[in-house]
Amino acid sequence: MTTNGGFEPVFCPIVPPHVLDRLAQHADAGIADAAQRTLEHDALHRTRRRITALRSTAAPAGTPSDAPDRTIYDADHTENLPGTKVHSEQDQPARDATVNRAHAGLGATFDLYLKAYGRHSIDDAGLPLIATVHYGEKYDNAFWNGEQMVFGDGDGELFLDFTLPIDVIGHELTHGVTQHTANLEYYGQSGALNESVSDVFGSLIKQYALGQSADQADWLIGAGLLAPGVHGEALRSMKAPGTAYDDPNLGKDPQPATMDGYVRTSRDNGGVHTNSGIPNHAFYLVASALGGHAWERAGQIWYDVLTGGELTPDAQFADFATLTVKAARARYGAGDELQAAQKAWEQVGVRTL
Repeated sequence: MTTNGGFEPVFCPIVPPHVLDRLAQHADAGIADAAQRTLEHDALHRTRRRITALRSTAAPAGTPSDAPDRTIYDADHTENLPGTKVHSEQDQPARDATVNRAHAGLGATFDLYLKAYGRHSIDDAGLPLIATVHYGEKYDNAFWNGEQMVFGDGDGELFLDFTLPIDVIGHELTHGVTQHTANLEYYGQSGALNESVSDVFGSLIKQYALGQSADQADWLIGAGLLAPGVHGEALRSMKAPGTAYDDPNLGKDPQPATMDGYVRTSRDNGGVHTNSGIPNHAFYLVASALGGHAWERAGQIWYDVLTGGELTPDAQFADFATLTVKAARARYGAGDELQAAQKAWEQVGVRTL
């Protein structure tokens, strides 16, 4: 258990290790060193049972507020958490754009969960939202450590500031929502579902903030994160998994869109960042078939599954798919929503039980 009363957290960075592994072998010493430092840092956190909280994140007693409680810290390029407090909820915008983006991203995440699903913060009990910016030297990642968000500035050559894409912030905070609900194990198909749920709600948070419909959304995760000159649009594409980037430095996006391309590997916790493309694409298909705002019907079905109490920590793709069909029927009956869910999973090659 964590100090905030949730389940045991896992270390969930946004940039997959297979990308950093490749960069660590780069001929350019600057790129290789930044990637190697990031990998060493990430490996250290993966081996820890949990990260010790440096500030209590216990939710206040009583009825949770309908407003977020955000605090931003600055690590000043060290790896000391949480760092120096630089911004509180009631403060005016800071001079540091990174601080302001972190503050806004935490708020956008809070808003989507509250206004679309009636959820009060990450734990549904008003958990204060904490973030640390300017973490490490050229740190090429962002992560949720079970208690707070942490953002690197990127190396400036391949990755930019990790507060730039709002969906990255939403993705990482959603790992906290999963931690407090289904607590999906971070390995194999359950781990890929863990990653996919974060991509789904990360994308919905961006769409909600921009007021986009399903057909207006780009369905990219991390658009704006890759530096100019990198051959790619983002870290992942839910609309077309496997097409987000194809770059001499980063390699080619390995995500499959269907079970025909499912990757069996022991790396990256059994390919959690790779095989998540399959349930990601299923959600995109459901949302596109239903149209309108994806956080409404499609997002509601996924949220019902995540929070409904039937999704087990070791759930496989077929388990999750079956529950989405069940949730669609329970909430909407035998209509378009049910048909969209059934067809989407069939299209990606996942059987419903």
